[in-house]
Amino acid sequence: MPDAAPVAPLAPARPQTTEHHGRVRVDDYEWLRDKESPEVIAFLEANNAWTEARTEHLAGLRQDIFDEIKARTLETDLSLPVRRRGYWYYGRSFAGREYGASCRVPVADPADWTPPTPATDVAPDQPALPGEEVLLDLDALAEGHDFFSLGGSAVSPTTTLLAWATDVVGDERYTIRVKDLATGGELPDVITGAMGGATWDRGGDAFYYSTVDESWRPDKIWRHTLGTDQAEDELVFHEPDERFWTGLGRSRTDRFLLIESGAKITTEVRYLDLDAAPGTPGAGWQVFAAREEGVEYGLEHAVLGGEDVFLVHHNGNGPDFEIAVAPLAPTPREQWRPLIAHDPAVRLEGVDAFATHLVVHQRSGGLTQLRILDLGGEGDAEAVTDDYLVKFDDELYTIGAGGNPDFHQPTVRLGYTTMRRPSSVYDYDVATRSLTLRKQQPVLGGYDADDYEEHRLWATAPDGERVPISIVVRRDARAAGPVPVHLYAYGSYEHSIDPGMSVARLSVLDRGAAFAIAHVRGGGELGRRWYDDGKLLHKRNTFTDFIAAAEHLVASGWTTPGAIVAEGGSAGGLLMGAVANLAPEGLLGGIVASVPFVDNLTTMLDATLPLTVVEYDEWGNPEADPEVYDYLASYAPYDNVSDRAYPPILAETSLNDTRVLYVEPAKWVARLRAVAGADVLLRTEMAAGHGGVSGRYKGWHDRAFSLAWILDRLGAGPER
Repeated sequence: MPDAAPVAPLAPARPQTTEHHGRVRVDDYEWLRDKESPEVIAFLEANNAWTEARTEHLAGLRQDIFDEIKARTLETDLSLPVRRRGYWYYGRSFAGREYGASCRVPVADPADWTPPTPATDVAPDQPALPGEEVLLDLDALAEGHDFFSLGGSAVSPTTTLLAWATDVVGDERYTIRVKDLATGGELPDVITGAMGGATWDRGGDAFYYSTVDESWRPDKIWRHTLGTDQAEDELVFHEPDERFWTGLGRSRTDRFLLIESGAKITTEVRYLDLDAAPGTPGAGWQVFAAREEGVEYGLEHAVLGGEDVFLVHHNGNGPDFEIAVAPLAPTPREQWRPLIAHDPAVRLEGVDAFATHLVVHQRSGGLTQLRILDLGGEGDAEAVTDDYLVKFDDELYTIGAGGNPDFHQPTVRLGYTTMRRPSSVYDYDVATRSLTLRKQQPVLGGYDADDYEEHRLWATAPDGERVPISIVVRRDARAAGPVPVHLYAYGSYEHSIDPGMSVARLSVLDRGAAFAIAHVRGGGELGRRWYDDGKLLHKRNTFTDFIAAAEHLVASGWTTPGAIVAEGGSAGGLLMGAVANLAPEGLLGGIVASVPFVDNLTTMLDATLPLTVVEYDEWGNPEADPEVYDYLASYAPYDNVSDRAYPPILAETSLNDTRVLYVEPAKWVARLRAVAGADVLLRTEMAAGHGGVSGRYKGWHDRAFSLAWILDRLGAGPER
């Protein structure tokens, strides 16, 4: 007889009862949290086998999508060089290699800020530019590891040493090593358990790094002197408040080191003036302004009218922030002098200071903006001589400055993209106000942006709020009538999902579907109020905004009921889980939830779990507050699974994820099957972290899997 058809793995119910504020909660699947249990691993592996069997018919489509991504990508390429301390730094990628290399060449003419132009089609063992020095061969470092992540690399101020950090497990605990760039050899210094990379001290004989506590909260800053053991490292700062995390950076002027302690709604900055001699006024670590609940601020060293000052980016005078000026000394908030006053129509997101200008990152009307303030010189009557925006003409776009490490550079490196235009990098000459296109993301195979159209739509939420939607589609597909839609959203932490192009997404668009982003509350697209209206006891707005966006796409004729596949990851996965419970039957044709935060009530009730305490300002503390408990319990995706008709669901997770533990989607899937008999698939990467698999080819295969499932649910998959 033939083998029996495979069936979806069912987890046995093993009830665990807890009580909070007099409310009794029964959890049948908490036993799946035991990562070391062979039974748990067997359940995950059985689900992987079931998912593979259920999607076997998509194998050809997955390969087609992978091949399309590969064919559209210039596999051997070079990033645009960035100038720093006498060198141009850049990254190289090579056909057939997962990770690439980081390189540099000397600056030939200090007066010329034009980045060097590399040779094309250069063999991997040949330099792309004359005098090329390979700093790190990432493929060599990754050899023998199923997972590899570079947590950061930093060249010393002397330009002779390189500190780099790697994670080969996926748990985001990094090991820092140091390379002698003159000899190519490694120093004996090895730092384990670091959170990310290193920041060099000015002299180049020591560096700083951070470590985490048992709850995965970065809480300590250490100083390591080269040639000594890690056990001898100096503890520079410890943040004892469990709601705060900490990190260290360097000012663009190289004069200050800055330690920031931050919670979701409060910050405190310490600074070290490297020009201050020991024992003199201003020497040693100084607290700029003591933490004040609800006040966030950051510091940027600048020179205005010949005077050294701190620019203070803060929300002390309004939720959308202002930029103020303060002396290079501890200064209470009452003495900060506004430079750019608070404006409720403009969310100021940050400021970068240079010798001749300031660059302000801001957003207004749901779009990013880049603002330039020209600075006067010493003795000028006005510190700021002009204030204007760098403008582009597209309806939808994303603009931002980056790769500008030199305080004295005369240009601003900026990136620009739309949903149909490939990412472009420009140099903006501040003196002449001219833009020079330096590099545009290559899209091979005859791509023409004019074959696509993009629009900003507005849905109306149940409370009357207007919710922006960004959408892109092929012109010929739209002309033919309603189209299936891949609808994405996030909606937490004031993180904005701004419009941009994706090469992988073309495999969806060119099969006749549209891609849309619902800019739901909880994100930051429309300023701080947009975030505040989608967090804590307003979190349900995030979910109803998404449903309103989906319904608007139907009502406005863009698509039809059931022809929408929703996708979100991490906190966006919580959104997907809530929408699965709340959306009208038949509205969605499928849901993809990536590393989804779907058991948020359990997580927020356990202060010993990674990141729980630092998340209280985002979700609330249900352990301490019965109102918060009841509110979370009313929408938590896992707790609210019911016997209703769910659309097909693909849940994706990683075994070594330290941000959203694998157990959350595992429990959710088990409950969906047991309570609702839902058609749900669980796919677990057994050697990856929160960001999924590492390596670009592995990443393409991984994305091809998801996109093939999405296309199948949109009706654009293979015939069965």
